[in-house]
Amino acid sequence: MVITDEQLKSLILKNRLLDQKGLDKILQYAKNSEVSLADALQENNLVSDENLGLLIADSLKLPFIILTKTSIPPEVFRIIPERIARKYKMIAFARSKEGVKVAMADPRNTELLQLLSKKTGERTFIYFATERDINNTLQIYRKDLQKTFDEFTRKVGSGKTNEDAPITKIVDLLINYAYQDKSSDIHIEPQEKSTLFRFRIDGILHDVLSLPKDLHDRIVSRIKVLSRLRTDEHLTSQDGKMRIKLDQETLDIRVSIIPIADGEKVVLRLLSSQSRQFSLIDLGMRQEDLDKVTKAFNKSYGMVLSTGPTGSGKSTTIYAILKIINTRDKNITTIEDPVEYKIKGVNQIQANPKTNLTFAAGLRSVLRQDPNVIFVGEIRDIETAGIAVNAALTGHLVLSTLHTNDAATALPRLTDMKVEPFLVASTVNIIVAQRLIRKICDMCRTSIDIVQSDLLKNIPTEMIKKHFGIKKDLVIYKGSGCKVCHFTGYSGRVGLFEVLEITNKIRKLITEKANSDVIAKQAVEDGLNTMLDDGLVKVIKGITSIEEVLRVTKSET
Repeated sequence: MVITDEQLKSLILKNRLLDQKGLDKILQYAKNSEVSLADALQENNLVSDENLGLLIADSLKLPFIILTKTSIPPEVFRIIPERIARKYKMIAFARSKEGVKVAMADPRNTELLQLLSKKTGERTFIYFATERDINNTLQIYRKDLQKTFDEFTRKVGSGKTNEDAPITKIVDLLINYAYQDKSSDIHIEPQEKSTLFRFRIDGILHDVLSLPKDLHDRIVSRIKVLSRLRTDEHLTSQDGKMRIKLDQETLDIRVSIIPIADGEKVVLRLLSSQSRQFSLIDLGMRQEDLDKVTKAFNKSYGMVLSTGPTGSGKSTTIYAILKIINTRDKNITTIEDPVEYKIKGVNQIQANPKTNLTFAAGLRSVLRQDPNVIFVGEIRDIETAGIAVNAALTGHLVLSTLHTNDAATALPRLTDMKVEPFLVASTVNIIVAQRLIRKICDMCRTSIDIVQSDLLKNIPTEMIKKHFGIKKDLVIYKGSGCKVCHFTGYSGRVGLFEVLEITNKIRKLITEKANSDVIAKQAVEDGLNTMLDDGLVKVIKGITSIEEVLRVTKSET
């Protein structure tokens, strides 16, 4: 950060962004979460990246620039090599007779500026840009992955590079590109005559690269070496883990290899710590739902359950809660499979069925460790369910996840696991069901006019009236497609939430062994906002599109 937290505190108070009480609260949050004050402000939705940039630029007495809203000529962008631009967070964005305009996240680096002036032989004008804006701009002007690899393999073939075996470089480039694209997974798929590489970005797989088939076995071998897997085994599945040091962070990667008809298929799961540095508001939870969840996890006992299918962001939600309640006066212990992200100050146990350290066995041991808060990675079986419920009943706050389609279904699911209904009713504080939907790209969002009747084909009439009123002509949004979003119209994801608070009426239904439909109906009467409700609110706000909400919630409509 170009200014210290102390300087930023003064700016916040001077510009009345917060009073002293609010500032003290956010400073405590920053300390508990181990983030800078600037990150804490953005995580809690108190200031946007743009406004923070304006504030800092003003204090530095420098002009402020938003690069992602600026058209940069390619020849100007190339004045500063991409490697230097990434490392030092600086981009040349304009050139005129007067000189070169350069945006920097840290304008104090005068040595670099002198080198730049020497290289161009021109005067340099400094502008301030935020680090996030610079990173997004580097994405826009980065070379296509296929072109990068084609150039690299051409250099290797012509002997213009010292690399005899470019496999190490290929694997490093691949992981780096996937990380910069905010991919969650890399798929390496052998085909008859080539190897296809695909990135999962915002939940959707994209073909990004095709390489000659003769490189496939060497790439897989390199990944096996990094993951400490057997390189001589090709006919059975293998799972492992590797750690890669990038400029931004040390990245943990889960590795899965299986044999298929044309060779070995590899899937790399990128476990970026940055994807866990979100608050519940960042994840898309509305304030009224956030208030219910906050009330539930501030209790000293009971259960907080997160439900949804695989890949719906359940763990991210639990991590966001753990981050808030992780204070020095609490003993927090987790049992996970696997431990994907380390949280400082939290005791994290890796479940291992091979050594009989199952969720149930681990949970029994945890209860002898004098915990205040327990996170059980997943309630999978009768034994784990019984121990977790009893732990919640005996003065512990228990957080866990369940695989159910909606919040109401989680309650009969627990009773199916032989937990007595009266125990479920008295221990569960709240259930958070969720899905992940893609956000409309901020850079290419445009408004479109539609007629209300167009929505009636897919959305119930009462739901349309509730959110859109009686207006016949409606304005909604979509992404037209640009370089930032890879021309998909979407960039990033946000959660759709359904927060079921256990009221007295719902407790009564649980003890009466009511089915999930009856519980869901009562929950709506008690004020539950369904995922479709949440989705339509996000459509009206321009966060996502109707098509995206229907794609994710169509089974509920």
